[in-house]
Amino acid sequence: MSTNIENFEIKKAIPQDVPLVLSLIKEIAEYENLSNEVIATEETLMTSLFGPGANTEVLIAYLDGSPVGYAVYFYNFSTFIGKNGLYLEDIYIKPEVRNQGIGRMIFKYLIKLARNKNCGRMEWAVLNWNVPAINFYKKLGAQPMEEWTVYRLTEDKLAILADE
Repeated sequence: MSTNIENFEIKKAIPQDVPLVLSLIKEIAEYENLSNEVIATEETLMTSLFGPGANTEVLIAYLDGSPVGYAVYFYNFSTFIGKNGLYLEDIYIKPEVRNQGIGRMIFKYLIKLARNKNCGRMEWAVLNWNVPAINFYKKLGAQPMEEWTVYRLTEDKLAILADE
């Protein structure tokens, strides 16, 4: 599935795109004031995105042939609805091309993908301070899941607990 609207295109990432994907990850981390948390390398991304058992996909948005954003997603499962869901891990649009409908076109692509895969829902997380993103999501009709809190075990904690 490829979306072409005039000079805009969305493509699925291929192994040769890994350096670009890493640079976009670093850009979103900088925007989110989380640059110090990026430990991904081209090697880890190559393995995770294109190695055996890989289950994560990356879309790259191009405007006039130049990369202007990306989205990372994978499928999860809801026991309550008995169906897969599409989980959007990251969506990032370069600041200089925001407010041109690119984010909406990426969402539309993902929504159609979720429908084609018979997903029961699509979910993502947003930082509480990111008001522009929150407003964008609300315009789409998305609703915050305020009664849920995300918990995380980091790699170091996983190692400790696995060795107990």
